[in-house]
Amino acid sequence: MASGGSLAGLVLTGGLATACGSNTGREGGGASGAPVISQWYHQYGEPGAEQAVKRYAAAYRKAKVTVQWRPGNYDQQTAAALLTDSGPDVFEVNGPTLDQIRGGQVVDLTDLVSNDVRGDFNPTVLAPKVHDGKVWGIPQVIDTQLLYYRKGLLSDAGVEPPQSLDALVDAAKQLAEKLKGKKAKGLFLGNDGGAGVLGGTPLFASGLALITEDGRVGFDDPAAARALGKVHQLHAEKSLLLGAPADWPDPSAFIQGLTAMQWSGLWALPQIKKALGDDFGVLPFPKDGPNGKPAVPVGAYATAVSARSKDKAAAKAYAKWLWVERTDYQEDFALSYGFHIPARTSLAEKAERLREGPAADAVRLATEYGYAEPLLWTPAAKVAYQDALSRVIKDGANPESELRAVVRKTDAELRRVRKSA
Repeated sequence: MASGGSLAGLVLTGGLATACGSNTGREGGGASGAPVISQWYHQYGEPGAEQAVKRYAAAYRKAKVTVQWRPGNYDQQTAAALLTDSGPDVFEVNGPTLDQIRGGQVVDLTDLVSNDVRGDFNPTVLAPKVHDGKVWGIPQVIDTQLLYYRKGLLSDAGVEPPQSLDALVDAAKQLAEKLKGKKAKGLFLGNDGGAGVLGGTPLFASGLALITEDGRVGFDDPAAARALGKVHQLHAEKSLLLGAPADWPDPSAFIQGLTAMQWSGLWALPQIKKALGDDFGVLPFPKDGPNGKPAVPVGAYATAVSARSKDKAAAKAYAKWLWVERTDYQEDFALSYGFHIPARTSLAEKAERLREGPAADAVRLATEYGYAEPLLWTPAAKVAYQDALSRVIKDGANPESELRAVVRKTDAELRRVRKSA
């Protein structure tokens, strides 16, 4: 299970889905004339998650809530459904996006979140759900990505856990040479060398940003090109594991010793712990350069309410009940079926499973170094950057020229959204 920040990049799905069809769940009414609310979720992969959300819905007494578990391209499905009268009333969303907010497709939820409650949400994941001071989505759980490392393999090779990007490049090369006879590599960033998963993480590790706080391009700086060049160096020096049986969200390559270090999600931690015991640790993406700092991407799917709902008041009341008031369900959803950080700081602090070892380290790292994709990072800018990152990492394209083109595209996107405001 993963959520948006980049949580399109973070989402791990699988398992069996229920049939969705075209039924919205709005037809008819409850036995007592209570409102009927349709709620949508994307298809989580963890066993028991679907049954859990249906159990939560069944416990609500002020409306009849029908839950749909949506397989396939959920974000695309939802975006299309919000333009019709057959979409959901309450739904989780990798957003909402700026276009959905400005287009009047989602309902302002600010009144559901008192100041005390608002202050309890992790500020990094809440920030992209806020526009013009109003809350448009209530974060559900936090997903994050981390660098896992095998303590024994690093120790045997005389390698310290890397604290800088230069040290990561050196460590991956040294480990690859040490493990060559075992046909293992030093680092696994995905079967494409990290092009699909890293996103803006190397930029943040350089002390930069995708978009600055005052709404400008945040990576028009030589440090950005230097960082991407070092990621390509990992590929060029053949330090990376490529062609693994399962891609980066799955920790099997790491567990089987095919790599000494792997970039993967927090959700992989229980499986790694079960297989390796205490022979592993977690790190942030290491800092680069004199102004750099460690970087940990975080994201959260949020609950939102459709502006086309026939009973917005009932839909808002249910959203508040489940994702503001029922903290027991929120903790259960985060930790009983997968492994995620509750979006509420108070819940994360008291959760037993997050208090010790690498799990506690992960929470601390996500809190200290977490970043989320900002609301102004538009899909068009993201695609331009992602394509450039792929060309730099895999093809050795010049990072300076690639990033100049992305800066131009991002600047044009920012001017477009300012003009339409």
